[in-house]
Amino acid sequence: MSATQPIYGSSELLQIADAVAREKGLPKDAVIDAMEQAVQVAGRRKYGHEHNIRAEIDKKTGEIKLYRVRTVVETVENEATEINLAQAKKIDKEIEIGDEIKDILPPIDFGRVAAQTAKQVVLQKVRDAEREKQFSEFKDKIGEIISGVVKRVEYGNVVVDFGRTEAIIRRDDLIPRELFRTGDRIRAYIADVRREKTGPQIFLSRTHPDFLASLFAQEVPEIYDGIIVIKAVARDPGSRAKIAVISKDASVNPVLSCVGVRGARVQAVVGELQGEKIDIIEWSPDPATFVVNALSSAEVSKVVIDENKGRIEVVVPDDQLSLAIGRRGQNVRLASQLVGWSIDILTEAVESERRAEEFNSLSQLFVDALDVEEVIAHLLVTEGFTSLEEVAFVPIADLAGIEGFDENVAEELHNRAQSWLENQQKQRELKLKEIGVESSLIDFVNNNSALKQEWLEKLGENKILTLDDFADLSTAELQDILSSLSAEDAGNLIMAARASWE
Repeated sequence: MSATQPIYGSSELLQIADAVAREKGLPKDAVIDAMEQAVQVAGRRKYGHEHNIRAEIDKKTGEIKLYRVRTVVETVENEATEINLAQAKKIDKEIEIGDEIKDILPPIDFGRVAAQTAKQVVLQKVRDAEREKQFSEFKDKIGEIISGVVKRVEYGNVVVDFGRTEAIIRRDDLIPRELFRTGDRIRAYIADVRREKTGPQIFLSRTHPDFLASLFAQEVPEIYDGIIVIKAVARDPGSRAKIAVISKDASVNPVLSCVGVRGARVQAVVGELQGEKIDIIEWSPDPATFVVNALSSAEVSKVVIDENKGRIEVVVPDDQLSLAIGRRGQNVRLASQLVGWSIDILTEAVESERRAEEFNSLSQLFVDALDVEEVIAHLLVTEGFTSLEEVAFVPIADLAGIEGFDENVAEELHNRAQSWLENQQKQRELKLKEIGVESSLIDFVNNNSALKQEWLEKLGENKILTLDDFADLSTAELQDILSSLSAEDAGNLIMAARASWE
């Protein structure tokens, strides 16, 4: 590389850089880099933007060096930024293709326009450095509560001042009906920090569920110390909330600890949230126990869990229905959010009626399929039999163990159930043949436990006749045909079918 001695220096530069760095709270190197950019801009204005002008400021002495930089190439295409190897060798015998030649430039006489341009560049670079510092500082604070002063209110959005920076609480992130005026102190949850063209944007929230959790962590030392853990939060901001807690120490009651002496701890949180009613619930790994706790004030008679559908059916006394559901469905909605399951509330009367309908429907199925009297069908249903497959394949000894049955009755029921299923299978195969469903698809369905044989008819009726037809489906299309399939199962089945293409 080639370079001569520095053209000029400025002992004042480092003092200026120090002063700006202290005032803005920035690294000194970032300010010097901004000054280098300013000198480069001025150099390009003087010598032409087609040149690669580079400025360097010695960070120890403050000396400024201004260069025109050219890259060593085999064939020159741009004389302003390139030089061929032969010419470069005359300057430096050791130079190679890809190296750079630095030609020292004479001092710049900073005129009014150049000086103003340089100043603007320095200011812009300093602002950029400030913004980057703000972004780095606040992106690590996402999830924390921060306090500030309301600077202004614009179209329902609140701009909050934190000294060297500002943040915004959008209207939707404010608790309904709460009003803030300029100069009010405010606490909020840092929900997000984003890079924007105008600089980092800090978004705060007072409606976020974790704002409630963070407020409890500030009020309850046991949560801060990790003795009590907040497992879930559900909120209807400004109205009602539910928070599920568990204690790692058997001697510490998590609910009472969060409530505090005479309710002092929970009331401090309620006051911050504009009177939002808070139900503190003990978390349980057992979904049934957890949902009973989550419904809080309502008395629960029975809980039925359907893991396949992710639903929980809760039966309550008739006079407890409105209490369980809550005003405008609020109680059951928040409980559902808290436990992560869909919750259906039924009264004992409705559940009893539905159970009677199911009992009669299943009994009639056994009467028709097995050609037996109602009393025998009723006995099967009472003993927990819910399908003909169970009757056909359960050990005969289990059937014979039902009161009123003997081995001969059990064997006869067993044989009749198997005959009925075989007949149903033959009829299904005939129908599939009529529809035109091919054996490749039949075998695929029979070999996948997530699919049922009776679904073959639905597939055939929707013109899905081959394994390739099945593999061509999208997840949504398959769910439209087989509505009880989950999106995950549908996607896995389609991918399994496409494996035949390989």
